[in-house]
Amino acid sequence: KFKKIIWSKMTKNKQVIAKELVYGVHSIIELLKAKKRKLYSIYTTKPTPKAWEKIQELLPSYTMIQYVDKKVISKMADSEDHQNIVGLASPFITRSKPFDPKKHKFLLLLDGIQDTKNLGAILRSAYCTNMDGVILTQKGSSPINAAAIKSSAGLSEHLDILITGSAAAAVTALKSSGYHIYLATVDNSKNVTEVDYKFPLCIVIGNEATGISRSILNTGEHISLPQRNPDISYNASVAAGIIMFNIATKNHIL
Repeated sequence: KFKKIIWSKMTKNKQVIAKELVYGVHSIIELLKAKKRKLYSIYTTKPTPKAWEKIQELLPSYTMIQYVDKKVISKMADSEDHQNIVGLASPFITRSKPFDPKKHKFLLLLDGIQDTKNLGAILRSAYCTNMDGVILTQKGSSPINAAAIKSSAGLSEHLDILITGSAAAAVTALKSSGYHIYLATVDNSKNVTEVDYKFPLCIVIGNEATGISRSILNTGEHISLPQRNPDISYNASVAAGIIMFNIATKNHIL
């Protein structure tokens, strides 16, 4: 499943409402700040988390608050990394239309990122470096679930994210719209600091183990980060953060 969703039924009008799990202080705070989706209920402990007062200031009147034992929260989250707070919210909102090269000039495509924490860390960096949008491949990728949102410090809530079937389909659509493609690779690549980037552009970050899909390796310019030893490489989320920061600062996006 691409998302972990809890389904509940409204008995009055017999409509089905999807409720998605969210946990962690920053995940809840940024969800409330973004105001893109509803937080139906929140579960916490007594004594409350240190940031509870800040959360309460942001809570809408309709959100139901329940105080429960920490073991209940751990079971709901299926994790101990919840900071004593779990919420049930409407599903994470993704983009339904392709990006517009006139409005969205700085994009990121993640080609099969499988580690949830890597995905969250990359989304956090995408927000910090002022990316206009992020494209994720549905097949073979980590979902945007509670763990990924927690790893992004909740900042994924503010991003414009498009889910596409494959990297090949995404690149084909991007190129037809006029985007310049820059693929982060190791071999036969230009130093990211020495490239004259052309906008609108899309950076492609590949799978942690296999890199970028073969089907798109010839669709754009290859860029790489200098490293101490050619036999090793940066972690995918670290590499993505450095590349985004370099392009953003070099082109006065930050």
